[in-house]
Amino acid sequence: MTEDGQADWMQQEERSHALVLRFMVWLSLTFGRRLGRVVLHGITAYFVLFAPTARRASRQYLERALGRPAGWRDGYRHVLSFASTIHDRIYLLNDRFSDFDIQVQGVQAVRGSLKDGEGAFLVGGHLGSFEALRAVGWGAGGLKVAMLMYKDNARKLNDTLAAINPRAMQDIIPLGRVESMLEVRDKLQNGYMVGMLADRTLGDDAMEMIEFLGHPAPFPVGPWRLAAMLKRPVFFMAGLYMGGNRYELHFEQLADFSQVERADRQAAIEQAMARYVSCMERYCRRQPYNWFNFFNFWRTK
Repeated sequence: MTEDGQADWMQQEERSHALVLRFMVWLSLTFGRRLGRVVLHGITAYFVLFAPTARRASRQYLERALGRPAGWRDGYRHVLSFASTIHDRIYLLNDRFSDFDIQVQGVQAVRGSLKDGEGAFLVGGHLGSFEALRAVGWGAGGLKVAMLMYKDNARKLNDTLAAINPRAMQDIIPLGRVESMLEVRDKLQNGYMVGMLADRTLGDDAMEMIEFLGHPAPFPVGPWRLAAMLKRPVFFMAGLYMGGNRYELHFEQLADFSQVERADRQAAIEQAMARYVSCMERYCRRQPYNWFNFFNFWRTK
Protein backbone atom coordinates (compact mmCIF):
# COMPACT_ATOMS: atom_id res chain seq x y z
CA MET A 1 0.00 0.00 0.00
CA THR A 2 1.12 3.56 -0.58
CA GLU A 3 1.54 5.99 2.31
CA ASP A 4 -1.67 7.85 1.55
CA GLY A 5 -3.67 4.66 1.76
CA GLN A 6 -4.44 4.22 -1.92
CA ALA A 7 -3.85 0.81 -3.44
CA ASP A 8 -0.71 0.32 -5.52
CA TRP A 9 -2.65 -0.54 -8.66
CA MET A 10 -4.51 2.79 -8.53
CA GLN A 11 -1.17 4.61 -8.55
CA GLN A 12 0.10 2.98 -11.73
CA GLU A 13 -0.02 5.38 -14.66
CA GLU A 14 -2.07 4.08 -17.53
CA ARG A 15 0.38 3.11 -20.27
CA SER A 16 -2.13 2.99 -23.11
CA HIS A 17 -1.52 5.69 -25.71
CA ALA A 18 -4.68 7.14 -27.24
CA LEU A 19 -3.30 7.23 -30.80
CA VAL A 20 -2.13 3.61 -30.58
CA LEU A 21 -5.52 2.53 -29.28
CA ARG A 22 -7.37 4.34 -32.06
CA PHE A 23 -5.00 2.86 -34.63
CA MET A 24 -5.61 -0.65 -33.27
CA VAL A 25 -9.37 -0.13 -33.41
CA TRP A 26 -9.19 1.11 -37.00
CA LEU A 27 -6.81 -1.65 -38.09
CA SER A 28 -8.83 -4.39 -36.43
CA LEU A 29 -12.22 -3.31 -37.76
CA THR A 30 -10.89 -2.56 -41.25
CA PHE A 31 -8.69 -5.59 -41.87
CA GLY A 32 -10.07 -8.12 -39.42
CA ARG A 33 -9.09 -9.90 -36.26
CA ARG A 34 -6.33 -12.03 -37.76
CA LEU A 35 -4.18 -9.07 -38.86
CA GLY A 36 -4.87 -7.23 -35.64
CA ARG A 37 -3.56 -10.19 -33.66
CA VAL A 38 -0.25 -10.01 -35.52
CA VAL A 39 0.29 -6.51 -34.12
CA LEU A 40 -0.40 -7.83 -30.61
CA HIS A 41 2.92 -9.65 -30.59
CA GLY A 42 4.80 -6.38 -31.01
CA ILE A 43 2.79 -4.74 -28.24
CA THR A 44 3.39 -7.74 -25.98
CA ALA A 45 7.14 -7.69 -26.62
CA TYR A 46 7.27 -4.00 -25.73
CA PHE A 47 5.60 -4.51 -22.36
CA VAL A 48 7.65 -7.59 -21.52
CA LEU A 49 10.86 -5.64 -22.22
CA PHE A 50 10.02 -2.21 -20.84
CA ALA A 51 7.60 -2.75 -17.93
CA PRO A 52 9.86 -4.24 -15.22
CA THR A 53 7.40 -3.77 -12.34
CA ALA A 54 4.64 -5.59 -14.16
CA ARG A 55 7.12 -8.23 -15.30
CA ARG A 56 8.22 -8.96 -11.73
CA ALA A 57 4.61 -9.16 -10.53
CA SER A 58 3.73 -11.49 -13.39
CA ARG A 59 6.62 -13.80 -12.56
CA GLN A 60 5.69 -13.87 -8.86
CA TYR A 61 2.10 -14.80 -9.64
CA LEU A 62 2.94 -17.35 -12.34
CA GLU A 63 5.39 -19.21 -10.13
CA ARG A 64 2.65 -19.61 -7.51
CA ALA A 65 -0.03 -20.60 -10.01
CA LEU A 66 2.19 -22.93 -12.06
CA GLY A 67 4.03 -24.43 -9.10
CA ARG A 68 7.38 -24.02 -10.85
CA PRO A 69 9.81 -21.25 -11.85
CA ALA A 70 8.35 -18.97 -14.53
CA GLY A 71 10.56 -18.07 -17.49
CA TRP A 72 10.42 -15.43 -20.20
CA ARG A 73 8.14 -17.59 -22.34
CA ASP A 74 5.61 -17.79 -19.50
CA GLY A 75 5.74 -14.03 -18.99
CA TYR A 76 5.28 -13.40 -22.70
CA ARG A 77 2.30 -15.75 -22.86
CA HIS A 78 0.78 -14.05 -19.81
CA VAL A 79 0.96 -10.56 -21.33
CA LEU A 80 -0.18 -11.83 -24.75
CA SER A 81 -3.28 -13.38 -23.16
CA PHE A 82 -4.09 -10.03 -21.56
CA ALA A 83 -3.52 -8.16 -24.83
CA SER A 84 -5.72 -10.68 -26.65
CA THR A 85 -8.67 -10.13 -24.32
CA ILE A 86 -8.34 -6.35 -24.71
CA HIS A 87 -8.18 -6.71 -28.48
CA ASP A 88 -11.23 -8.97 -28.53
CA ARG A 89 -13.21 -6.28 -26.71
CA ILE A 90 -13.23 -4.36 -30.01
CA TYR A 91 -15.32 -7.11 -31.60
CA LEU A 92 -17.40 -8.02 -28.57
CA LEU A 93 -18.38 -4.37 -28.07
CA ASN A 94 -19.50 -4.37 -31.71
CA ASP A 95 -21.83 -7.30 -30.93
CA ARG A 96 -19.80 -9.58 -33.20
CA PHE A 97 -20.34 -12.60 -30.97
CA SER A 98 -20.45 -14.97 -33.94
CA ASP A 99 -16.70 -14.38 -34.42
CA PHE A 100 -16.08 -16.35 -31.23
CA ASP A 101 -16.55 -19.85 -29.91
CA ILE A 102 -17.99 -19.18 -26.43
CA GLN A 103 -18.87 -22.12 -24.20
CA VAL A 104 -21.04 -21.45 -21.14
CA GLN A 105 -21.30 -23.46 -17.93
CA GLY A 106 -23.57 -22.80 -14.97
CA VAL A 107 -25.70 -19.99 -16.39
CA GLN A 108 -28.96 -21.86 -15.74
CA ALA A 109 -28.43 -21.47 -12.00
CA VAL A 110 -28.07 -17.72 -12.52
CA ARG A 111 -31.31 -17.54 -14.47
CA GLY A 112 -33.04 -19.57 -11.77
CA SER A 113 -32.14 -16.95 -9.17
CA LEU A 114 -34.07 -14.29 -11.10
CA LYS A 115 -37.50 -15.85 -10.66
CA ASP A 116 -38.58 -13.16 -8.20
CA GLY A 117 -38.00 -10.49 -10.84
CA GLU A 118 -34.98 -8.98 -9.09
CA GLY A 119 -31.35 -9.35 -10.00
CA ALA A 120 -28.29 -10.88 -8.39
CA PHE A 121 -24.59 -10.13 -8.04
CA LEU A 122 -21.86 -11.57 -10.23
CA VAL A 123 -18.52 -11.44 -8.41
CA GLY A 124 -15.35 -12.13 -10.33
CA GLY A 125 -11.77 -10.98 -10.52
CA HIS A 126 -9.30 -9.73 -13.09
CA LEU A 127 -9.57 -13.18 -14.59
CA GLY A 128 -10.13 -13.45 -18.32
CA SER A 129 -12.64 -11.19 -20.07
CA PHE A 130 -15.71 -9.48 -18.66
CA GLU A 131 -16.80 -8.50 -22.18
CA ALA A 132 -17.12 -12.19 -23.02
CA LEU A 133 -19.35 -12.54 -19.97
CA ARG A 134 -21.56 -9.70 -21.16
CA ALA A 135 -21.89 -11.56 -24.47
CA VAL A 136 -24.06 -14.05 -22.59
CA GLY A 137 -26.43 -11.23 -21.68
CA TRP A 138 -26.54 -9.45 -25.00
CA GLY A 139 -26.35 -12.33 -27.40
CA ALA A 140 -27.23 -15.55 -25.66
CA GLY A 141 -30.13 -15.48 -23.30
CA GLY A 142 -31.42 -12.04 -22.41
CA LEU A 143 -29.55 -11.48 -19.15
CA LYS A 144 -29.16 -7.79 -18.36
CA VAL A 145 -25.67 -7.13 -16.98
CA ALA A 146 -24.27 -3.95 -15.42
CA MET A 147 -20.76 -3.54 -14.04
CA LEU A 148 -19.73 -1.74 -10.86
CA MET A 149 -16.14 -0.70 -11.44
CA TYR A 150 -13.35 1.79 -10.83
CA LYS A 151 -12.99 3.52 -14.21
CA ASP A 152 -10.25 6.10 -13.75
CA ASN A 153 -7.24 3.77 -13.91
CA ALA A 154 -8.03 2.89 -17.54
CA ARG A 155 -9.76 6.04 -18.75
CA LYS A 156 -8.03 6.21 -22.15
CA LEU A 157 -8.88 2.60 -22.91
CA ASN A 158 -12.48 2.97 -21.75
CA ASP A 159 -12.97 6.21 -23.68
CA THR A 160 -11.64 4.63 -26.86
CA LEU A 161 -13.77 1.52 -26.51
CA ALA A 162 -16.82 3.62 -25.62
CA ALA A 163 -16.47 5.27 -29.02
CA ILE A 164 -16.89 1.84 -30.61
CA ASN A 165 -20.28 1.22 -29.03
CA PRO A 166 -21.66 3.83 -26.58
CA ARG A 167 -24.45 1.44 -25.61
CA ALA A 168 -21.89 -0.89 -24.09
CA MET A 169 -20.74 1.74 -21.61
CA GLN A 170 -24.22 2.73 -20.48
CA ASP A 171 -24.31 -0.17 -18.04
CA ILE A 172 -21.11 0.83 -16.23
CA ILE A 173 -21.69 2.06 -12.67
CA PRO A 174 -18.61 4.03 -11.52
CA LEU A 175 -17.31 3.40 -8.02
CA GLY A 176 -16.51 6.31 -5.73
CA ARG A 177 -19.76 8.28 -6.12
CA VAL A 178 -22.48 8.74 -3.50
CA GLU A 179 -25.19 7.81 -5.99
CA SER A 180 -23.47 4.61 -7.12
CA MET A 181 -25.11 2.46 -4.44
CA LEU A 182 -28.53 3.83 -5.38
CA GLU A 183 -27.84 2.89 -9.01
CA VAL A 184 -26.87 -0.63 -7.94
CA ARG A 185 -30.11 -0.98 -5.95
CA ASP A 186 -32.18 0.27 -8.90
CA LYS A 187 -30.45 -2.09 -11.35
CA LEU A 188 -31.11 -5.08 -9.08
CA GLN A 189 -34.76 -4.12 -8.68
CA ASN A 190 -35.03 -4.01 -12.49
CA GLY A 191 -33.68 -7.53 -12.88
CA TYR A 192 -30.06 -6.76 -13.72
CA MET A 193 -27.07 -8.85 -12.84
CA VAL A 194 -24.58 -6.46 -11.20
CA GLY A 195 -20.96 -7.47 -11.69
CA MET A 196 -18.16 -6.65 -9.27
CA LEU A 197 -14.46 -7.53 -9.26
CA ALA A 198 -13.40 -8.54 -5.76
CA ASP A 199 -9.65 -9.08 -6.09
CA ARG A 200 -8.53 -5.44 -5.71
CA THR A 201 -8.94 -2.92 -2.93
CA LEU A 202 -9.80 0.77 -3.24
CA GLY A 203 -7.33 2.17 -0.76
CA ASP A 204 -9.25 2.57 2.52
CA ASP A 205 -11.48 -0.48 2.01
CA ALA A 206 -11.61 -3.01 4.82
CA MET A 207 -9.65 -6.10 3.86
CA GLU A 208 -9.49 -9.73 4.91
CA MET A 209 -6.24 -11.67 4.64
CA ILE A 210 -7.02 -15.02 3.00
CA GLU A 211 -4.58 -17.62 1.74
CA PHE A 212 -4.41 -17.50 -2.05
CA LEU A 213 -2.06 -19.74 -4.03
CA GLY A 214 -0.27 -20.68 -0.84
CA HIS A 215 0.30 -17.17 0.57
CA PRO A 216 -1.88 -14.72 2.56
CA ALA A 217 -3.30 -11.96 0.34
CA PRO A 218 -5.65 -9.00 0.96
CA PHE A 219 -9.20 -9.22 -0.38
CA PRO A 220 -11.75 -6.40 0.02
CA VAL A 221 -14.78 -6.97 2.22
CA GLY A 222 -16.83 -4.17 0.62
CA PRO A 223 -18.39 -6.16 -2.26
CA TRP A 224 -19.67 -8.77 0.17
CA ARG A 225 -21.08 -6.23 2.61
CA LEU A 226 -22.96 -4.64 -0.29
CA ALA A 227 -24.43 -7.97 -1.41
CA ALA A 228 -25.41 -8.82 2.17
CA MET A 229 -26.96 -5.40 2.78
CA LEU A 230 -29.05 -5.66 -0.40
CA LYS A 231 -29.91 -9.30 0.40
CA ARG A 232 -29.26 -10.77 -3.02
CA PRO A 233 -27.74 -14.04 -4.33
CA VAL A 234 -24.08 -13.94 -5.36
CA PHE A 235 -22.49 -15.95 -8.18
CA PHE A 236 -18.86 -16.35 -9.12
CA MET A 237 -18.11 -15.38 -12.72
CA ALA A 238 -15.13 -16.03 -14.96
CA GLY A 239 -14.72 -15.52 -18.72
CA LEU A 240 -11.58 -17.53 -19.44
CA TYR A 241 -9.60 -16.93 -22.62
CA MET A 242 -8.68 -20.31 -24.08
CA GLY A 243 -6.61 -19.14 -27.04
CA GLY A 244 -7.56 -18.33 -30.62
CA ASN A 245 -11.20 -17.22 -30.66
CA ARG A 246 -12.28 -19.49 -27.79
CA TYR A 247 -13.69 -18.49 -24.41
CA GLU A 248 -15.19 -20.47 -21.55
CA LEU A 249 -17.70 -18.74 -19.28
CA HIS A 250 -18.19 -20.19 -15.80
CA PHE A 251 -20.81 -19.35 -13.16
CA GLU A 252 -20.97 -20.85 -9.67
CA GLN A 253 -23.17 -19.82 -6.75
CA LEU A 254 -21.21 -18.48 -3.80
CA ALA A 255 -23.93 -17.27 -1.43
CA ASP A 256 -27.57 -16.28 -1.09
CA PHE A 257 -27.95 -13.40 1.34
CA SER A 258 -31.70 -13.09 0.80
CA GLN A 259 -32.49 -15.20 3.88
CA VAL A 260 -29.53 -14.21 6.08
CA GLU A 261 -30.43 -12.45 9.32
CA ARG A 262 -28.38 -9.47 10.50
CA ALA A 263 -26.87 -11.47 13.39
CA ASP A 264 -25.59 -14.10 10.95
CA ARG A 265 -24.38 -11.66 8.30
CA GLN A 266 -20.68 -11.56 9.24
CA ALA A 267 -20.36 -15.34 9.27
CA ALA A 268 -22.13 -15.55 5.90
CA ILE A 269 -19.77 -12.93 4.45
CA GLU A 270 -16.71 -14.84 5.65
CA GLN A 271 -18.01 -18.08 4.15
CA ALA A 272 -18.76 -16.37 0.82
CA MET A 273 -15.29 -14.81 0.68
CA ALA A 274 -13.67 -18.18 1.40
CA ARG A 275 -15.64 -19.78 -1.44
CA TYR A 276 -14.75 -16.91 -3.76
CA VAL A 277 -11.01 -17.17 -3.11
CA SER A 278 -11.22 -20.96 -3.52
CA CYS A 279 -12.84 -20.46 -6.96
CA MET A 280 -10.23 -17.89 -7.95
CA GLU A 281 -7.43 -20.23 -6.95
CA ARG A 282 -8.95 -23.18 -8.82
CA TYR A 283 -9.38 -21.26 -12.06
CA CYS A 284 -5.96 -19.59 -11.78
CA ARG A 285 -4.35 -23.02 -11.54
CA ARG A 286 -6.49 -24.35 -14.38
CA GLN A 287 -5.79 -21.38 -16.70
CA PRO A 288 -2.82 -19.55 -15.12
CA TYR A 289 -2.26 -17.07 -17.96
CA ASN A 290 -5.72 -15.56 -17.43
CA TRP A 291 -5.23 -13.58 -14.20
CA PHE A 292 -4.31 -9.99 -15.04
CA ASN A 293 -3.16 -8.34 -11.82
CA PHE A 294 0.23 -6.98 -12.89
CA PHE A 295 1.22 -5.51 -9.54
CA ASN A 296 2.47 -6.69 -6.14
CA PHE A 297 -0.74 -8.41 -5.13
CA TRP A 298 0.62 -10.13 -2.02
CA ARG A 299 2.18 -6.85 -0.77
CA THR A 300 5.60 -8.48 -0.43
CA LYS A 301 8.69 -6.25 -0.58
